[in-house]
Amino acid sequence: MKLPDFEAWAVFASVVEHRSFSGAAVALGVSKATVSKAITRLEERLGTSLFHRTSRRLTLTDSGQQLAEHAQRILDEGQSAEEAAFESASAPSGLVRLAAPLTFGVRHLAPLLAEFMAANPQITVELTLSDARVDIVAEGIDVALRIAELPDSSLRARRLGPVAIHVVGAPSYFDRAGRPLHPADLARHACFVYTNMAMPGTWRFRKAGGEEAAVRVDGPLRTDNGEAMLPMLLAGQGIACLPSFLVDADLAAGRLEAVLADWVAGSVGLHLVTPPGSRRPVRVEALIDFLTERLRSICVREA
Repeated sequence: MKLPDFEAWAVFASVVEHRSFSGAAVALGVSKATVSKAITRLEERLGTSLFHRTSRRLTLTDSGQQLAEHAQRILDEGQSAEEAAFESASAPSGLVRLAAPLTFGVRHLAPLLAEFMAANPQITVELTLSDARVDIVAEGIDVALRIAELPDSSLRARRLGPVAIHVVGAPSYFDRAGRPLHPADLARHACFVYTNMAMPGTWRFRKAGGEEAAVRVDGPLRTDNGEAMLPMLLAGQGIACLPSFLVDADLAAGRLEAVLADWVAGSVGLHLVTPPGSRRPVRVEALIDFLTERLRSICVREA
């Protein structure tokens, strides 16, 4: 049996990542001609085109899109094997791509990274902060933090702990509009809608005795970032359903008030997610171990 052309697969993965032959050539330290020959060799072997090539753009064909994830895994496995071989002789080094929700990343993750990078000066972290769901395989992300209940997928996920959710508003709002006593009461209130979820505007609750409730809400603000709701909340213009790390300080100071305390508003956790595959580079494992330890303690404090 003829062995796979591992070099060509690795070159293909690099072209996908850098979106150009020249970018891949620079990253790999080879000539553009070498990259082009490797792609041609792989296309001839597979009997299909991997890219649409024009003078201005390079895009994946349908076959290329289907095979890109396999190519990335082949490259990752090779890099991981080499790094594992050198692990005992050198400290972890290289680039780790990390993605996290915007506000959580600024408030909790960034301070931890300062500690991690001081202890691992040879590791470089590329941090992407966004509340949008990132395709970690397509974007080449090594580690992602997600605050949600995750659907089944091929990704590897580790639940670090629960994240408490509160229904909150300013005392001035509740004094004017009344305090909801049951989730159904929220339908008549001005509620701020977080849009970055499967069913925006539907809030789900459960009670210790097993009772469940779902209510459709609406109001003057719809946004994909929870922190953007805080000015209007504090101004007494409505109600929001937000995680504890966003509102704990305002709750403690009395600027916000939590309602429906007998109900659990949703069920979410903080998860650490990585691409599929059994091996990870040593530098990625080092960051995963560090974040797992530190972020679990944050979940315990805030749950």
